[in-house]
Amino acid sequence: MSKILSKPKSMKDSSTHYCAGCGHGIVHRLICEIIDELGIREETIGIAPVGCAVIAYDYWNFDVTEAAHGRVPAVATGIKRVAPENIVFGYQGDGDLAAIGTAEIVHAANRGENITIIFVNNAVYGMTGGQMAPTTMLKQKTATTPLGRDQKTHGFPLKVCELLSVLPGVSYAERVSIHSPQNIIKAKKAIKRAFQNQIDGVGFSIVEVLSQCPTYIGLSPEDSVKWVAETMIKEYPLGVFR
Repeated sequence: MSKILSKPKSMKDSSTHYCAGCGHGIVHRLICEIIDELGIREETIGIAPVGCAVIAYDYWNFDVTEAAHGRVPAVATGIKRVAPENIVFGYQGDGDLAAIGTAEIVHAANRGENITIIFVNNAVYGMTGGQMAPTTMLKQKTATTPLGRDQKTHGFPLKVCELLSVLPGVSYAERVSIHSPQNIIKAKKAIKRAFQNQIDGVGFSIVEVLSQCPTYIGLSPEDSVKWVAETMIKEYPLGVFR
């Protein structure tokens, strides 16, 4: 019997700490598959965020460092400038990137830093208890918006790809999703392109990945996937923005 599927060499054997149905594990594996396929494991340096993926280094079998909350792009910039021969990528959630880290991501992108950012957007704060995030949608209920997000009080959801796409330093910005096998395949292609851009010296690349958070969306894993497909994508359309 031939083996048709195996664990990527870039992925460790480790029990997950994520909630049932969380999308982070899927994105983690895609990154590992891509690093293996590109043959860059020994040159890769990942940067873990503050958030649910704070211990991403427990799953990745390559060099990973940690950054203070929101400071992933700054740390990535420093590492890449000191060691330009390395492939440097940041992994961030919506609270880490789009709240406390907004200035960091905007200025790194505007400078055209030759780094790769993987941005997982699940429209809610996960690690800290399900509060409203910058990407929480209007009328979406969270721990801090029990009646739903209201534009007059809370403003509008922040659309990161659209925002960054107007900056001249950005070479590639795409939004994908992992709510179905077909979309997971598309997500992998986008993430691989973002890594290849860095290898080719193209400049700043970001891939936003829409993901489910069953625990704080308050749905079953199955229904949370449907929620991404039927609700979230309407607010955050998929596609290439730059």
